[in-house]
Amino acid sequence: MEVCGTHTMSAFRSGLHSLLPQNVRLLSGPGCPVCVTAQSDIDLLMQLAALEGVTICTYGDMLRVPGRGQPNAKGTLTDSLEKARASGADVRVIYSTLDAVKLAQKSPERQIVLGAVGFETTAPATAAAVLAAQAADVRNFSILASHKLVVPAMMALLSAGDVKVDGFLLPGHVSAIIGVDVYRPIVDQYKLPCVVSGFEEVHMAAAIARLVELIRDGRADLLNKYAEAVSAAGNTHARALLAKVFEPSDVRWRALGTIPASGLKLRREFEFFDAMKRFNLDLPDDVEPPGCLCGKVITCSATPHECKLFAKVCTPIHPIGPCMVSSEGTCQAYFKYARMKGAIAAGRLSGSFVESSGGAK
Repeated sequence: MEVCGTHTMSAFRSGLHSLLPQNVRLLSGPGCPVCVTAQSDIDLLMQLAALEGVTICTYGDMLRVPGRGQPNAKGTLTDSLEKARASGADVRVIYSTLDAVKLAQKSPERQIVLGAVGFETTAPATAAAVLAAQAADVRNFSILASHKLVVPAMMALLSAGDVKVDGFLLPGHVSAIIGVDVYRPIVDQYKLPCVVSGFEEVHMAAAIARLVELIRDGRADLLNKYAEAVSAAGNTHARALLAKVFEPSDVRWRALGTIPASGLKLRREFEFFDAMKRFNLDLPDDVEPPGCLCGKVITCSATPHECKLFAKVCTPIHPIGPCMVSSEGTCQAYFKYARMKGAIAAGRLSGSFVESSGGAK
């Protein structure tokens, strides 16, 4: 399993699947931050966007993720931040979390809410924004935190017993923050080999080759094939930022439910910047889009072509679920690079990582 959505897109874009032998298969995991964001979190952003005097700042992938729908000023339901913006809501795409803090300083008459999504890769930037707002005494800035942690999700998948994989291709950018050692429980408890990889096809091919060798030899080991960017301990400064501003929290995941200590919430001394408390919000129920198999796709229970909506009702222009929206989404990767290929029809992109009948080569 390639845990990360960036690996998923890179593998499809480079044609890596077609180079693998028949007994080696890649499965996409819950590593796309937009895809694993619970539907209730999307609906909360929609609620905030509908409020008078509120500006939503978020990353571009979040704009088109469908929500349950909120009435705009004309009473028309808008089911995404993009449509809310078209109806008059103030929604801004940012490239740095500090841009949201600067906007709050320039617009003291408005409430600026940062829709903070992503894994440990982007969470330190959110922490830095909170500290910057505190230092500058910016009182009209807050965050709606939807940050997730990679290792608890992997552990939850494995503990459920539904996902059958023989090894993990670990994400280079997340690992650059959290290090390599944090994956040790997966190796020790589940006896599965794990290899950290970069995102170029040469990185992935080398890491997959090493994984298959470990599987062939029956060795459960933890290796780092991206040493130029990843160390055993990770980025100690970024981890210190996270520990200062956030603490682990039980959070909802799409399709995985609530996973203990799998997300981040603001520590008590920073609760002033919590949008949930500032706007007295209640977490709504999760309501998945009817017919959408995105939840099953990110948990390896289904592949996109098994979804009846895929490439028919659900397309990148008219997405039904987040897996078709995100640039790291599995459904978008299938649609762009493998929709019409014979490999899908033949089932090359489903099944176990290494088939027991064929062995590893």
